[in-house]
Amino acid sequence: MAKSTAEFVLRPFQGLSGEADWVSMREIVPSATAPARTTAEHGGEDVVIATVLPGGWAAMRREDGTVLLGVQGVLNSDDLSRDLAAALLAAVEGEPGTGILPEHLEVSADGPRLQDVLDDSVPFEVTVHEGYDYWIDDSAEMTDEIKAGLDEAAGQSVPTVKIDGVEAAYWCRMSREFVRWARTEDEDRVVDAIARMHAKRDSGLAGGKFLGMFRACGLVVPVWELPRGTEADELAEPIQDLSSRFEAALAVDEPLDATQRRARAGIVSRQVTLR
Repeated sequence: MAKSTAEFVLRPFQGLSGEADWVSMREIVPSATAPARTTAEHGGEDVVIATVLPGGWAAMRREDGTVLLGVQGVLNSDDLSRDLAAALLAAVEGEPGTGILPEHLEVSADGPRLQDVLDDSVPFEVTVHEGYDYWIDDSAEMTDEIKAGLDEAAGQSVPTVKIDGVEAAYWCRMSREFVRWARTEDEDRVVDAIARMHAKRDSGLAGGKFLGMFRACGLVVPVWELPRGTEADELAEPIQDLSSRFEAALAVDEPLDATQRRARAGIVSRQVTLR
């Protein structure tokens, strides 16, 4: 891929509907899709935004004509949004059965970004999948080879569920169960809010504990470790309770006291940056 010479964009999805879910699909969720549509200027075409596509493709037009854009494709210029827009437009112009590899893209520093290409009136509603059947159109023959490939990809995925009732919070099961919740507020405000909660021993979720946070595409993503065996469908009420406490802490403007400052220092020391 030819790199643009634009300045680095820390929050490439800022301004898009559902920014926190875009970030989650890029950095957190192994298999998910969401609907989108290009603007009339770019054909007014329905598009499927996906986490990952087969063959290392950044975008593709399936045999049935459906256009898919993979947000986890390896795109390495300084503006991920511009890279993804270039991949999407290449797929829109492609023939059925065409896959777009990142290294074949030409990305101009003044080329359009996703914010220019997508119709922002279309809600960004994420559907998490257990596998990758969306790679294949309904009319395609499901051969043993294709099925084996899909099963292998699904077997390598971390079980993940989108939690109902709040935006961009995802349960996952790795060594144990966790919740990762992407936030669009200013980082300092998020850290201060959790420090206020943590100082009161009020930062837990569903009997679990606040673990730390990381950065992804310019957003802060707090992480909670849950009691072993906690299922995603048990979190609807606890996440609403946490959300209320979080919002109340975010609304406080007073300076942190000594206990809260110590809690904040501990939170900051445990951060990991992901791009």
